[in-house]
Amino acid sequence: MTHYFSDNTDLPHNYKRIEFIYNNINFIFYSDIGVFSKSKVDEGTMVLLDVVNKEELKGKVLDLGCGYGVVSIVLKKSFDLSIDGVDINPRAIVLSKENSKRNKTSINYFVSDGFSNVVSMYDEILVNPPIRAGKKVIYKMFNDAYDHLNVNGNLWIVIRKQQGASSAINEISSKFSNCQVIEKKKGYWVLKATKY
Repeated sequence: MTHYFSDNTDLPHNYKRIEFIYNNINFIFYSDIGVFSKSKVDEGTMVLLDVVNKEELKGKVLDLGCGYGVVSIVLKKSFDLSIDGVDINPRAIVLSKENSKRNKTSINYFVSDGFSNVVSMYDEILVNPPIRAGKKVIYKMFNDAYDHLNVNGNLWIVIRKQQGASSAINEISSKFSNCQVIEKKKGYWVLKATKY
């Protein structure tokens, strides 16, 4: 069985056009079978965007598990940032590149299993983790993020309360020695950990 958090290149295609308005900007995204939230921008992503949109995001940003590019493309339109987007799923990366061009943004997308192909350091890392991949996978993403953050860099996570937000806080705190709950909305928690 294939999942959105795997290489599912061999699946048939069924493209879907998604119109999304954010900050009074009209975005057009195309999704496909085999990518996360293929029919609409998911609630967790919207909650995360609402939080980070109020922040003074800075420097170089990584959209970890970028899917078809919603977070990175919206942020690029909102802030003057250098952004990379990575996903384990090659189909998601192809869609991200096409969506970036479609929305007139310049973002560097590439395939990576977590941080396996990531060599840069970042000031902000954002992730809506693939919960179904299991705690071992997502906790590795959180811990590896620490090693790819500059000092005073931030890790931003959106996670459902019922899908392990409390245990995620404990795991993140053990690596970062801090983890704040920035927002609780619609069953989602937005967490922030800073590398000191």
